[in-house]
Amino acid sequence: MAALSSLATLASAGVGIYAQNRNAQQQAATQRAQAEINRQQDAARQQQLTLQQQAEARARGEQVARTVAAARARLAGGGLSVNDGSAATVTQGLRADAAAGQADSDAVFRARLSSGRASLLNPDASLTSLLRAVPSFGNAVRNLLD
Repeated sequence: MAALSSLATLASAGVGIYAQNRNAQQQAATQRAQAEINRQQDAARQQQLTLQQQAEARARGEQVARTVAAARARLAGGGLSVNDGSAATVTQGLRADAAAGQADSDAVFRARLSSGRASLLNPDASLTSLLRAVPSFGNAVRNLLD
């Protein structure tokens, strides 16, 4: 009868280890699916940021072109040559301000893209199932030795 009890304990430990391993496999599959969903969401977010950045750059370029054209028209209306002297300096200044704004926008864009990255240290739970199974197996062996 004692041998039957020991076999039952061993069988119970084996079933427990199998159940824990199966549970760990299901958790790993769930984690992989969640990681894929996160990757797709990150890709969509990055694409959205890229499109937004392009639209802002296009709008900024159009605004600069209108501003430069208006400044040149005002200067030409005042009798100044729009390609020389202070008129050229004004238009160059407007373009430099626009370029600085674009550089700031690009820096914010790169920061937003990099902040959306997933961690490279996501756990895969491969060792966890083994560590959870060892105490059950140890208890079964201890019961067999008693």
